[in-house]
Amino acid sequence: MIWLAGILAGLYLGCLFGLFLYGINSYVLILLHRRHRRAALAADAAIQAGGGERPETMLPVVTVQLPVFNERYVVERLLRAAASLDYPRDRLEIQLLDDSADDTREIASRLVQQYQAAGVQVVHLHRTVRTGYKAGALKEGLAACRGEFVAIFDADFVPNPEFLRRTLPYFGDPIVAMVQTRWGHLNRDYSLLTTGQAFGIDGHFGVEQGSRAWAGLYLNFNGTAGIWRKTAIQDAGGWQADTLTEDLDLSYRAQLKGWRLVFLPDVVCPAELPVQIQGFKSQQQRWAKGSIQTARKLVPAILRAPGSWFKKYQAVIHLTHYAAHPLMLLVAIASPLLLYLDWFFASWRSLFASTAFFCLATLGPSALYCYSQRVLYPDWRRHLPYLPSLMLLGTGIALSNTQAVLEGLFQRAGDFIRTPKFAIQSRQDSWRTKQYRSQFSWTAVGELLLSAYCAIGVYLFLERGRFLIGPFLILYTLGFGYVGILTLLHSLGPRPAAVRQPSPSPGRWPIYLLVPLLGLFASVCPVF
Repeated sequence: MIWLAGILAGLYLGCLFGLFLYGINSYVLILLHRRHRRAALAADAAIQAGGGERPETMLPVVTVQLPVFNERYVVERLLRAAASLDYPRDRLEIQLLDDSADDTREIASRLVQQYQAAGVQVVHLHRTVRTGYKAGALKEGLAACRGEFVAIFDADFVPNPEFLRRTLPYFGDPIVAMVQTRWGHLNRDYSLLTTGQAFGIDGHFGVEQGSRAWAGLYLNFNGTAGIWRKTAIQDAGGWQADTLTEDLDLSYRAQLKGWRLVFLPDVVCPAELPVQIQGFKSQQQRWAKGSIQTARKLVPAILRAPGSWFKKYQAVIHLTHYAAHPLMLLVAIASPLLLYLDWFFASWRSLFASTAFFCLATLGPSALYCYSQRVLYPDWRRHLPYLPSLMLLGTGIALSNTQAVLEGLFQRAGDFIRTPKFAIQSRQDSWRTKQYRSQFSWTAVGELLLSAYCAIGVYLFLERGRFLIGPFLILYTLGFGYVGILTLLHSLGPRPAAVRQPSPSPGRWPIYLLVPLLGLFASVCPVF
């Protein structure tokens, strides 16, 4: 068993070190944010103050692209917000890029005719074949648009009327390719699920994006709530569909061409958070798979490009940060095995080293998320009690995101599974009797098995007095259990007769991946 313990210990320490690198980088981003924030916000204020000097007749033509697919509940809200943008009508073009296969097409057609009759320049471009998915729709729309600048809003977003007035002044710098605004939340307090998501999104936009933009690091367009210079898109090679994160891909290609991206933390674009756990998981899987695909595609070019090694290192961390989930999964699986073999954790030195790595990996992101609340909200202390909801989500989706990361390593592109939207904005709204509900995912079984497995690990750690490691396995136990049970609960109940939203993938192979690991544990641990 010594050789097995050695392999497991090496795997365990390697995963802990990887988590340490991602965790410690959260402190780096906080420091960068604190160093540059005041000067960056002062520069933004100066640009905003001078933004109104341009005569109305000299404003550029702007195209607003609205990519949608089966959005019967929110397409009207989206079109209304786009038509309400404060901008001269003769210089505003709206493209509804509609790939819908349900009655969204008829709803959208009727709405477009109404807005056209009211003098709004809006066109309805419908495709029957979703070639390239969202990237393909944006590419076809770009070829037909007449705007010098192109703003993009997904179906779950509701841009404020002043959006264009507050973003266009930054294009006075001829090397600015894109301006990204901060995501807000229409339904933050709807449930524990949406509260946890909001916490995580705030961390990304409240700290990470600002840190990267202000420190001269690689920044990314988030796929929506941003505006591009059309010539920059074309110069960077246009929209490409060989990854599931066409926005991240284009962002890096543009910056490798010498363009600059801008982030505005004080311009907020509200959005509807997913209220279904399977919708959230499919969104996270798409982002995880797509970011790893983008890393495969572009990291060699990034390493060859001009720039400091720190900038390149940050780019690699940025593009591969979803790799933390496979590392978390392996740590959760290896910890009870190592304890039962009674070799690695028998040493207090090993125990303290593991605890230190765990703390740095766990507390780094937590510190970043808490700092983001302080930066963004005057009543930030009111949000802090909801941090555990994010921690449960972050650990609970490790299995499904591991599947996505592995697919991203070995596959190109893939199916673009949309996130269902139900026009949920208050706690009185309900999604359970609406269309687009996701089907049951077998990953829920794997998550519940992992929860039980980690609970056994907690028992073993406590029984043997290794109290320093036990709390981390408790987090895994609760996280996997929370996500697995929520997936089951959200799959129950009556469904409408309309076509249902498919699961992100067959979802069975991650469970089979667990079988040999659980079998290994069963062979050495009589508690099974």
